Amino acid sequence: MKDNRVRLNDIEALRKLFIGTKALLLDFDGPICDVFAGFPASVVADQLRGILADEGHGELPSDIRTTRDPFDVLKCASRIGRDEARYVEAALRAHEVEAARSAKPTPGAHELIRAFRKTGRTIAVVSNNSAAAIEAYLGIWDLQREVNLVSARTQPEPDLLKPSPHLLIEAVAGISADVRACTFIGDSVTDIQAANSISMPVVGFANKIGKLEEFRALHPAAIVTQIETLTDLAR
Repeated sequence: MKDNRVRLNDIEALRKLFIGTKALLLDFDGPICDVFAGFPASVVADQLRGILADEGHGELPSDIRTTRDPFDVLKCASRIGRDEARYVEAALRAHEVEAARSAKPTPGAHELIRAFRKTGRTIAVVSNNSAAAIEAYLGIWDLQREVNLVSARTQPEPDLLKPSPHLLIEAVAGISADVRACTFIGDSVTDIQAANSISMPVVGFANKIGKLEEFRALHPAAIVTQIETLTDLAR
């Protein structure tokens, strides 16, 4: 029986993909850095729950009371009301900017960005994280000139975030690219779902145990376990 599974770290498949890639789009948290390496996401989630409690929303659903993901709290806030969503998003943005100062670069990510840009092609960052945090990180690591566009969270509306393709569509329009000539690198199921929904080639970055089979079920163009695998190909 033929094995149709996406192969892991398939250099030949990646080489073919990169030859046709005019614009490389990267998710931020994961492919570029570990945003909350020095400021745990669970602490941020606790503080966002505190904001809702201060607004009289202490009795949250059980899954929201225990989640370690700040985005789950933001989604909950948006269901409660527009004001609550605004307050929580503003606090999340401030925490992300603070976290960006101690974020840990993903091995090979900065080298990938610089190598790809040296070929004269385009780089965009597409992320559910706030644009403010991404701009702060790029400034800290002197990467502003290497990134042509940041398409990221600027509004307290979770429905615009991945798995919605909204940010990817915004990025493609902003760099005047053909979606078929773009490649997106993401480290989550929602990244792959967003790219698949607009037929954009996507590379799954399986940086944690358990992601490989999740990604394979979504049939990305390729799967890698290290960003360094892509750096030489980018040249």
